[in-house]
Amino acid sequence: MSKVTVVGAGNVGATCANVLAFNEVADEVVMLDVKEGISEGKALDMFQTAALLGFDSKITGCTNDYAQTAGSDVVVITSGIPRKPGMTREELIGVNAGIVKSVAENILKYSPEAIIVVVSNPMDTMTYLALKATGLPKNKVIGMGGALDSARFRCYLSKALDVNPNEIEAMVIGGHGDTTMIPLARYASYKGRPVSELLSKEALDKVVADTMVGGATLTGLLGTSAWYAPGAAAAYLVESIVHNQKKVIPCCVSLEGEYGQNDICIGVPCVIGKNGLEEILDYKLNAEETALFEKSAAAVRGTNDVLKEINVL
Repeated sequence: MSKVTVVGAGNVGATCANVLAFNEVADEVVMLDVKEGISEGKALDMFQTAALLGFDSKITGCTNDYAQTAGSDVVVITSGIPRKPGMTREELIGVNAGIVKSVAENILKYSPEAIIVVVSNPMDTMTYLALKATGLPKNKVIGMGGALDSARFRCYLSKALDVNPNEIEAMVIGGHGDTTMIPLARYASYKGRPVSELLSKEALDKVVADTMVGGATLTGLLGTSAWYAPGAAAAYLVESIVHNQKKVIPCCVSLEGEYGQNDICIGVPCVIGKNGLEEILDYKLNAEETALFEKSAAAVRGTNDVLKEINVL
């Protein structure tokens, strides 16, 4: 029997839970939220679709009752607040760091063997915090960002090429942010052909630029952060763990010398299976890509430093 908990029943968390149940990724899906009735209501609404959509997963919700999450194989942390008008970056990080740290510690009381998937923002820093605060081995704490950014890259490539996005291979590494992510255009391909052979440099540069502001574009259109793709990206990552699919997914993980970095969690190509992070793949970056990765890592470290300044770590 497999069990997955999603902490945070907002748009992203609820979408993730819905995708997990609909695709029968786990036998049981639990949603937990601090706001009374939200996770119970959304879970009941989703479970009422089982007879219509034909899935067998059980889905339940609870309010801050971590005992309900006991025995989870994977826990997805989506909880946290968005940045509010007038709020400094330090204030946002401080609030979300407190939430993520508390959630991770409570989860491990009831599911000490769980693999933690971090979605909360700023995601690279929250992944680093979860790793440091819990003392878990690096294979058990994974940030989701690269899975989402890579899906957006494939989406924009499919639109530019007018082809099926499922037949495109493309990857985004680096930090999960508009200025820190690195779409690896050199490695992107369509049915084995490099996309650089199929698109002009101008068209490919536009795809890369659109990918990097993919989140901001949606916020501008919706007036709030996106949720369908982020929720599905988290579920995609969970599925590779629960079903031991060993998919290659760019994820935010702890580096110990890989890509020339140490003491940082940042997006790199990973093999994801039943043990969580099973291998970090060494894509041979050229000089330009290496420089971009180093710049991205420096920006992530700058955000991580805030954790020390506010005495969270």
